[in-house]
Amino acid sequence: MKVNKIKVSKIDQIDFDNLDFGSVFTDHMFTCDYINGEWVDAQICPYEPITISPSARVFHYGQACFEGMKAFKDNNNKTWLFRPNDNYERIIKSSVRLAMPEFPKELFFDSLNKLLELDNNWIKPGLGNSLYIRPFIFASEDTINATEANEYKFMIICAPANSYYSGDVRVKIEKSFSRAAKGGVGYAKAAGNYAAQFYPTILARNQGYQQIIWTDSSTHEYIEEAGTMNLFFRIGDKLITAPTSDSILDGITRKSLIKISKDLGIDIEVRPIKVSEILNAAKQNNLKEIFGSGTAVVVLPISGFGYENEKIELPTIENPWSLLLKKKLNDIQYNITEDPYGWRIKA
Repeated sequence: MKVNKIKVSKIDQIDFDNLDFGSVFTDHMFTCDYINGEWVDAQICPYEPITISPSARVFHYGQACFEGMKAFKDNNNKTWLFRPNDNYERIIKSSVRLAMPEFPKELFFDSLNKLLELDNNWIKPGLGNSLYIRPFIFASEDTINATEANEYKFMIICAPANSYYSGDVRVKIEKSFSRAAKGGVGYAKAAGNYAAQFYPTILARNQGYQQIIWTDSSTHEYIEEAGTMNLFFRIGDKLITAPTSDSILDGITRKSLIKISKDLGIDIEVRPIKVSEILNAAKQNNLKEIFGSGTAVVVLPISGFGYENEKIELPTIENPWSLLLKKKLNDIQYNITEDPYGWRIKA
């Protein structure tokens, strides 16, 4: 792997207290090409634009997927990754579903660790601060023949991050548009999954919501996930989340919260959730919390939701489970407490 270091860092130009998520990037990036059946020309170089043909298949047939992961820095200036093997396994799963070659595991972690070493000053300590890491792969072959490509590019870029959302968040339960269909690519982090969400999300924002809760594409009766989050519902003293499927992303934060909840003695069920169940629980004042989970948002309490012409506000409660679970998770990620699960990996 070649390493070409930046001559002058741009870090002094960055206001780390006022970051717009995903718009500021570190000094370096990793690139590697797949040509003639093998991965070649692995290199770390300064973050800069790349040159790509207008006929690259990614533009025409959408062969692209990505991952989202984070590095955290503790109070002793040590850097940690959270469940990075799960991220690697998921990008391989996504790649296979989109007929793209698997990226070698050893090279994935060698390049990631070298990037974190070079750009370590971009990882700021303190709860809420992190380095968001975006590995991605796309079809780079310059032909518009409508088949899978023969050439690909794998890259890793990094962005310093703090809170993803601020203020109250309200969501709309969608009953017309669909995020993913059974047998499709909903379980993969395919780029096209997100592009298809943007238009209905714009419509929802125009109605005062920040995100959409997606329902199943067949009947729109069952809750699936939100635009950038898996979802949890607290009904009474029971926590419920939908099972993963070929239309729901297997969220790494989601399954971490399930494990932590069980170990805290929270009564948690992983099962299909009907929209009608959520509406009935809200009307009976039994819906205590809704919160989302994901790499970017971590744990995000939801203040209210809308369905058809109804708008429902959730009550303010003492000691919400969302904050308890977020603290337990953050304590592991930032090396504040012991990690009984082996999720925290030193970078």
